[in-house]
Amino acid sequence: MKRTLIIRPEAEDDLAEAHAWYEEQIPGLGSYFLLNIDATLSWIQKSPRMYPIIYKNVRRCLVRRFPYGVFYIAEDNRIMVVAVFHAKRNPRKWKDRV
Repeated sequence: MKRTLIIRPEAEDDLAEAHAWYEEQIPGLGSYFLLNIDATLSWIQKSPRMYPIIYKNVRRCLVRRFPYGVFYIAEDNRIMVVAVFHAKRNPRKWKDRV
């Protein structure tokens, strides 16, 4: 069963910030980052319970080729993305969103 994907505004901001940073480094790299995010979100939608719970009911799926994790809550009929964070960022920032 494919669940509805909801990306919270804070997670959208995370994506926009990361995209802008990668585009500044190398033109086109931000778009490549977003393609990897799309693939990660597809994997999450297909098998949301496959990824480990790392805090309360929040799961994390690591993004291939980029040091980011997608943090989400899997419910019966929807998946809510709460953060898209760089691996070296302080985890308290996304934990405050739960």
